[in-house]
Amino acid sequence: MPHLTVHAAESDLTGREPELIAALTDAVVAVYGEWAREIAVVLLIGVPAARWGVGGKAASSPAPRVTFGIRATVFDRPDAADVLSRLAAGVTDAIAGVVGDQVRPGVTVEFVGSPDGRTGVGGVLVAH
Repeated sequence: MPHLTVHAAESDLTGREPELIAALTDAVVAVYGEWAREIAVVLLIGVPAARWGVGGKAASSPAPRVTFGIRATVFDRPDAADVLSRLAAGVTDAIAGVVGDQVRPGVTVEFVGSPDGRTGVGGVLVAH
């Protein structure tokens, strides 16, 4: 299951939540296919202005940061670099399209792979 956790300045999210969730879901679907729409999970976390620091100082306008949880097997695919590049570009485009292009240069997407049998849903361990 693709899980996207987006940390962004609260001011960048307020009032844009539905549009950003839809755009991020569409970005995942553009790479994986329509089947992924129903299982894509997007979590938006707004960070108040004084609670985001870069270089030891409060950041005045931090770019969003995305943790993208995926199955670890994607890293072993022969086309892994292409898939991950397309996901990173699509997620960045979605964020910049909704929040504004000024954040594009700093948007960070980190891919975190979950090995088979290391995820539980509804109290049950899921084997992929």
